[in-house]
Amino acid sequence: MPNDFNQQVIEEFRANGGRVGGPFEGARLLLLTTTGARSGARHTTPVGFLPDVERVLVIASAGGAPKHPAWFHNLVAHPRVTVEDGLFTYDARAVVLQGAERDEAFARAVESDPGWAEYQAKTERVIPVVALEPIPDGPPKPAAASMGAVLQQAHDGIRRELALVRAEIAASGPGIGAQLRINCLTLCQGLHNHHAGEDAGMFPFLVGRHPELAPVLERLREEHVKIAAALEGLREAVSARGVEPALVLAEVERLADELEGHLRYEEQELIPLLDA
Repeated sequence: MPNDFNQQVIEEFRANGGRVGGPFEGARLLLLTTTGARSGARHTTPVGFLPDVERVLVIASAGGAPKHPAWFHNLVAHPRVTVEDGLFTYDARAVVLQGAERDEAFARAVESDPGWAEYQAKTERVIPVVALEPIPDGPPKPAAASMGAVLQQAHDGIRRELALVRAEIAASGPGIGAQLRINCLTLCQGLHNHHAGEDAGMFPFLVGRHPELAPVLERLREEHVKIAAALEGLREAVSARGVEPALVLAEVERLADELEGHLRYEEQELIPLLDA
């Protein structure tokens, strides 16, 4: 993409917590910052991604161009990269998938969007698939300016991903594809991690400073248990062989019903205190 268009997308992404309009509206998008293979300069590029539970996958298609995109050459030379997902910025290790692992990941991508196959048909090169694996060397940096805003953005991100998964299931046809299964499992894992972090970190922090919050936090913990049961139901549904999309969608709706009231209540009760 032209540099001026890239820059517009980057600015819109950063200004809106990862949301952009135009051709990327509703798409899963991240900002990938690499180190120049020759120059050593830092370069940021918007790229689409595929969820992969604890990591994400990016595809160096370059629209089916005969050469790999510059960002791919950069991460091969310097595998440590920076990822912005709209909520957090974190360092990751770029791993170029090889052999059967690459082929399986690319097949999943094609199943979810046939455009990837069209790109591969336009070029003689094998289009690379790259895993971006978070480096656990410290907490990720939040994009928002306050703890309350971080919580709100996290909730909005959960809502967006849930809406995407719901739409993907509705459009899936007679079966649940491999990538859609991964998308559902990634949503489940992300929600589990979010609630585990609240139970272990944010809730003890808040009750230590606001003892009067104890009943609110106890209710939120109880709701975490109910949501965990809904997550397990969704995991079991998408993991079953030959499951009907309607059954998976029913589990997603069950999760959404449990989740939305929980998110609204938490925002109402905690964001004012977090921002005070």
